[in-house]
Amino acid sequence: MEIIMNQIFILLFSFALLTSSAIAADVDIKWTEPDKYTDINAGENNRENFREQLFNDVEKHFIKLAIKLPEGQRLTIAVTNVDLAGTTLHAGFNRIRVIKEIYPPRMKFSYQLVDDVQGLVLAGKANLINMNFMMSRTLRYRSDSLRHEKRMLDKWFTQTFKSMVDN
Repeated sequence: MEIIMNQIFILLFSFALLTSSAIAADVDIKWTEPDKYTDINAGENNRENFREQLFNDVEKHFIKLAIKLPEGQRLTIAVTNVDLAGTTLHAGFNRIRVIKEIYPPRMKFSYQLVDDVQGLVLAGKANLINMNFMMSRTLRYRSDSLRHEKRMLDKWFTQTFKSMVDN
């Protein structure tokens, strides 16, 4: 009996995962002239690997947010600038990222949300800055190196798409 219950639970859990991914909007992100971004410096890491990992992490985060949007929609984002929280400084032979209130995270991008029925649903430009990023008391993303940027994107997404997101 316990084995059957476990199999049923696994089946229902798998169905829930498949269903939740089916109601997500598609996401397309374009990184426009990243060599001109204000600050995507690696600190102590390899610069190319850091940039690739940064872009990958931000793309995954946008995809995670877009899961809340209705199925059949496409969110297109063209990132034009990124300024990570903190700044990089030389420390002997190494470079380190120092996080202080005077270096808030910033991001600029344009976005479009379209669907097959209505066409353009929503479009705009975002010029995000979180001046109070050091004041956050939430534990969400606390061990994530992009915690300040992700909180900023969460807030933008919630405010921008509040009338369309699934709760």
